[in-house]
Amino acid sequence: MWLKPEEVLLKNALKLWLMERSNDYFVLQRRRGYGEEGGGGLTGLLVGTLDSVLDSTAKVAPFRILHQTPDSQVYLSIACGANREEITKHWDWLEQNIMKTLSVFDSNEDITNFVQGKIRGLIAEEGKQSFAKEDDPEKFREALLKFEKCFGLPEQEKLVTYYSCSYWKGRVPCQGWLYLSTNFLSFYSFLLGSEIKLIISWDAVSKLEKTSNVILTESIHVCSQGESHYFSMFLHINETYLLMEQLANYAIKRLFDKETFDDDPILDDPLQITKRGLEDRAHSEQFNAFFRLPKEEILKEVHECFLWVPFSHFNARGKMCISENYICFTSQDGNLCSVIIPFREVFAIEKTNDSSKSVIISIKGKTAFRFSEVKDFEQLVAKFRLKCGAASTQYHDISTEVPVSSDSADPSDNIEVQSLTCQRECSKTVNTEALMTVFHPQNLETLNSKMLKEKMKEQSWNILFAECGRGVSMFRTKKTQDLVIRGIPETLRGELWMLFSGAVNDMAANPGYYADVVEQSLGTCNLATEEIERDLRRSLPEHPAFQSDTGISALRRVLTAYAYRNPKIGYCQAMNILTSVLLLYAKEEEAFWLLVAVCERMLPDYFNRRIIGALVDQAVFEELIRDHLPQLTEHMTDMTFFSSVSLSWFLTLFISVLPIESAVNVVDCFFYDGIKAILQLGLAILDYNLDKLLACKDDAEAVTALNRFFDSVTNKDSPLPSSVQQGSNVNDGKSHIRVDITDLIRESNEKYGNICCEDIYSMRCRNRLFVIQTLEETTKQNVLRVVSQDVKLSLHELDELYVIFKKELFFTYYWCLSYPILKHHDPSLPYLEQYQIDCQQFRVLYHLLSPWAHSANRDSLALWTFRLLDENSDCLINFKEFSSAIDIMYNGSFTEKLKLLFKLHIPPAYTEVKSKDTSKGDELSEEELLYLSQLHVSKLENEKEAEAVKNSPEKGKGKADIQAYLSQWQDELSKKEENIKDLPRMNQSQFIQFSKTLYNLFHGDREEESLYQAIAVVTSLLLRMEEVGRKLHSPISSAKGFSGTVRASRGASEEKAESSLEKDPSLLREEPQWSFAFEQILASLLNEPALVKFFEKPTDVEAKLENAKISQLSSRTKM
Repeated sequence: MWLKPEEVLLKNALKLWLMERSNDYFVLQRRRGYGEEGGGGLTGLLVGTLDSVLDSTAKVAPFRILHQTPDSQVYLSIACGANREEITKHWDWLEQNIMKTLSVFDSNEDITNFVQGKIRGLIAEEGKQSFAKEDDPEKFREALLKFEKCFGLPEQEKLVTYYSCSYWKGRVPCQGWLYLSTNFLSFYSFLLGSEIKLIISWDAVSKLEKTSNVILTESIHVCSQGESHYFSMFLHINETYLLMEQLANYAIKRLFDKETFDDDPILDDPLQITKRGLEDRAHSEQFNAFFRLPKEEILKEVHECFLWVPFSHFNARGKMCISENYICFTSQDGNLCSVIIPFREVFAIEKTNDSSKSVIISIKGKTAFRFSEVKDFEQLVAKFRLKCGAASTQYHDISTEVPVSSDSADPSDNIEVQSLTCQRECSKTVNTEALMTVFHPQNLETLNSKMLKEKMKEQSWNILFAECGRGVSMFRTKKTQDLVIRGIPETLRGELWMLFSGAVNDMAANPGYYADVVEQSLGTCNLATEEIERDLRRSLPEHPAFQSDTGISALRRVLTAYAYRNPKIGYCQAMNILTSVLLLYAKEEEAFWLLVAVCERMLPDYFNRRIIGALVDQAVFEELIRDHLPQLTEHMTDMTFFSSVSLSWFLTLFISVLPIESAVNVVDCFFYDGIKAILQLGLAILDYNLDKLLACKDDAEAVTALNRFFDSVTNKDSPLPSSVQQGSNVNDGKSHIRVDITDLIRESNEKYGNICCEDIYSMRCRNRLFVIQTLEETTKQNVLRVVSQDVKLSLHELDELYVIFKKELFFTYYWCLSYPILKHHDPSLPYLEQYQIDCQQFRVLYHLLSPWAHSANRDSLALWTFRLLDENSDCLINFKEFSSAIDIMYNGSFTEKLKLLFKLHIPPAYTEVKSKDTSKGDELSEEELLYLSQLHVSKLENEKEAEAVKNSPEKGKGKADIQAYLSQWQDELSKKEENIKDLPRMNQSQFIQFSKTLYNLFHGDREEESLYQAIAVVTSLLLRMEEVGRKLHSPISSAKGFSGTVRASRGASEEKAESSLEKDPSLLREEPQWSFAFEQILASLLNEPALVKFFEKPTDVEAKLENAKISQLSSRTKM
């Protein structure tokens, strides 16, 4: 165990200890007399006696490790061990993690301080592990208090866990604590008076990976906003990395990818996130992906045990994994065998009375599974029996298991009966046969060599079924995989696709669902159905099944039903190609559930608007190319070539590039092995064409070479009629080297079969961060390109401003869980509309950024500015509107700044502001601010709603009106420069407020006195001008009253003058109202050089933006 570092004087200790190992910084010692033959002589005997007579609490461990300071007699004890194995483990850890690091320090004192800090961190880490098991909250509370004290984040920021580690600042490691919370990765270190504090928001992380180099054996690399951060010397680096990966991915999903993950309770409420919850969730996701189970399944228990494999006559060691509805088993090596047993299939559970601790599970179809050496097997049997009772009620004894006997029913006969009943009720013709059996029935009389091979394949599968069982609970072995690689027979394809994809479980759980959805979706008209109709005739047009109404109608029903079931995906191009192939081999309802399995589980996020899943897998593919085909990586200057060429491979599972008779073999492997099969095949294709690709001079040549290769791929064993086959072997006189698809798939498995599912899962997580951040960067660049045309801010300044704008919005997402704007974030919207802020967020940014934020009535100014920018009265403004106001404040001319201030004091921007709490002065509460931002002086609410619906590009049944977007764009382009003569006049009360605002702006300025005098002169001049212009009957009293107001430079006199007007409102109501035009105010102010100089004073924009970035988080925590 690690010990708190304490000094040891070696001069006297050498008589009691023997040195076993040593290096420049550490010594491993053994106690004399321990582990020696004969007890180590007289000295060993004396030491042993001394140790044995001491009180048990003071007994000395027989091994220890000391840290030595060169040229010193003083050593530090840092670890001890009861046996050689324990101390060797500590020694190895020091050599691998600490030794290389110590060489970077300049002085011995620094080395000693670092080692002491590191060992204390390890002790705390081990203590944390023990209290986590004992569920003792005291230590965690202590860590939470330290976290809150160090970083000052709002109390809604939930700490998930913390670790002792080192953060590398340059080439020097700083020992401290890494805190992982729901929205931030934080690090704190305080050593020798030097404090390091680091806060990185998860949504800013673009890269997260485990790395190693000469100095660092293993470290975690975090890249955020172009900066790299390295953390090392973790006690449990894999656990730490997994949690960091999950937290980063949750933040990304919650903030950038909400469209796909609305149903996830953790994303709706980050306060539910816990360390144990994250670990359990990761295990459940991997469990569901491995066994192809519905994503709702949660892994409850895992037991080490043996499963009797009857056809091989041996017990396979592995893990039994139990969820709510399934018992699954996989052998230790993964390939030996695996089994899935749904509780709905179980009819008896027994336990043996011998010492084998066995559980026997019998299923429908006369098959029994015997699990032995099961821990707590009696309690497990009781649980199983309870679950089986619930499952049989839930599923109404629906069986998807096929007994081995030849006269058994079809796997889904019972389901089909229920489905057909529903179908008849909704009077829809749903195909109950695969299109291949209708259009290409096998003629047994004309058996050719290909048909004979097909029959031999069927026979091989029948032998396998006899050995391993048939249906959902069959044993899956290496032999199963070998038969899949050879190609599944045409007659079994639909059944086995359902089985291997897990779609059979979805269909069993939802009897009659498809017929209901077909009925409900009948006659719907939206963007998805329009796109489906357009693509129906483009789906395998050369196949006779899709030249007839039978195939086209079935394809329409399946695609429309799925778009109805999952409107977030709706319909995406490539779904038609995939579905048409599914319909060839599976019944219509089965094809629907296969499509569900592909879109929602096997290829997650592939078929949404941004095809994020496909982009992620392309990034994984590029990573695998770098690892397995380095010479190709060196030759290709731009790796994006592989992304562009392989997109259709992933989206259509090679169906769009390979002949249909070859592509179905790829689909066989995909349903058995998942995305791993597609990645392996992609690598094998590049490897096969390596020489040709290396000889290519540009991308066009490479694409041509690959296309020629795809044309040469054949399936020599395909029983399809020659009229249907697309391969070049059919009626092709050209002499190409033929490549058989079976050989290609076999080669891909032999060369790249060692790529494991866990690695792919990890690579997907890692690359998802990069892909989504890249898409966000694209959004930002498009926004900046549009906005930069209308403002004087530089691109760099706009970039910084956008980061601040977006970060303020995200702060609200972090800590206001029921925030409505979060629900509306939609990446499919135009770039400018994706991120919008409300009045409260605008006020925070106004305080941070506006050069006028020092004004006493800054809350009122922020409110009026927001109302001015919110032209469509939806209480939200986008970045273009926000930056236009900031740009005028920073870079506007005297006239532009004055015009902005003028417009802030007239409708629709201006509204009277009175805070309920007079003690706060002009400061407004959040409720008051949001209420005032929603007050509109113009149209009635229902009129505005009607107009909004009329003008909305989203009008109609979920259909985006492109013409409306174009007309909006046209209107924006055709907007002329606003003429100052068009501005309405400013009335008396508005002018009073305008003057007060000017006084507030000048307060605290170095030229404050001369500015006040200038304003007094201007107001007097304006009033005289107004008097001259007024008719003879106009009384003078109001002018005199107001004159007193504007001459008062500050304080009580101003308030007194204003209150006199408020006390006698009849003065303003009865007398003719005077008002000013903008030209009058502008002309008067231009006559005062002090005022012109004040408004034309340059602002250091970069410094202002930098300060805002630094204080943005701190201002939030204070609030």
